[in-house]
Amino acid sequence: MATVSRGIRAPIIRQGDDIVKITVESVLQAARQDGFTLHERDVIAVTEAVVARADGNYAAVDDIAADVRAKLGGGHIGIVFPILSRNRFSICLKGIARGCKKLTVLLSYPSDEVGNHLVDPDILEEAGVNPWSDILTEEQMYRVCGGECRHPFTNVDYIALYKELIEAEGCEAELIFANRPEVILAHTQDVICCDIHTRERTRARIKKNGGHNILTLCDILNAPINGSGYCPDYGLLGSNKATETTVKLFPKNAVEVAHAIQAEVLNKTGVKVEAMVYGDGAFKDPVGKIWELADPVVSPGYTEGLRGLPNELKLKFLADNDYADLSGEALANVIRERIRHKNRDLKGSMLSEGTTPRMLTDLIGSLCDLTSGSGDKGTPIVLVQDYFVNYGD
Repeated sequence: MATVSRGIRAPIIRQGDDIVKITVESVLQAARQDGFTLHERDVIAVTEAVVARADGNYAAVDDIAADVRAKLGGGHIGIVFPILSRNRFSICLKGIARGCKKLTVLLSYPSDEVGNHLVDPDILEEAGVNPWSDILTEEQMYRVCGGECRHPFTNVDYIALYKELIEAEGCEAELIFANRPEVILAHTQDVICCDIHTRERTRARIKKNGGHNILTLCDILNAPINGSGYCPDYGLLGSNKATETTVKLFPKNAVEVAHAIQAEVLNKTGVKVEAMVYGDGAFKDPVGKIWELADPVVSPGYTEGLRGLPNELKLKFLADNDYADLSGEALANVIRERIRHKNRDLKGSMLSEGTTPRMLTDLIGSLCDLTSGSGDKGTPIVLVQDYFVNYGD
């Protein structure tokens, strides 16, 4: 018995579909076809994309613009530290630009928050630029980059793209580059902090330096606008491009969906599984330097059995230290016994040194994201079996 991660094929999900019913039926059909059975504490995970799609959680550029205009006045607005992404931010940018007369965009450099690079750090060093203190204009940044700033993977010049998107909405565009968010206050007092995981620290720094009307993306579309979709916890954070004029928002019903899946499986099989809704995994590409997690959290909704962190012994530490004189079945038996009698909380113990101190939902959600991928596999549902079974079992 060992951990298995299975991608589960499902129909193409449309708005109005019963995502709970489809998820459970897809898992049970796969079990019948592939000859496996569900076990207690197996995890059924469904990607946030299809949960939000089934719920119809969409918003239009006009909805974003109306909310921005209502909350920030529609004049000169600043946005701070947006990520460089056509999928994640381009439609949000259109909506913000449509909701104001002038938009000053403060981009971090050499890369955005999740690792998308505008410029190679070595080029900055050669040019004598200090990213922690220097404020660059668009002209200065292009001069440093050698005339263009193209993303190494997509070949997109995000400076040019973002400026074109803003100006296409009839909005005046200004782009500046710095890593101190309070720099925006030299341009405007009406600001949206667009970073993901550091948004509250960014907002606090701007306020500390005299800023007043400072929002985050969580504050835009956190309630419906003219009947639009919305996300009360995260607003525009976690949204994805749906069409050239709409975004699909992060799901607002993830907790309910996870608990309903657990209840439906228990009703149909008598087995109590855990369930979760997952988005981006929390891992970093060591080659491209891009951190995958562009969602505000890995899992916006999960059942209670997935709360907390692992509590695990480091087997190689035990084998190399406490039982270095044992081998074979004798070593296996003593380690199994040690696991069965481990403390309920190993935090700070040398016995757990080197185990991963991350939330269970981050670990399992990352496994699910790697299993399902983001392309054409057609497996928006993932079944993780026997994740909680250890060597002592």
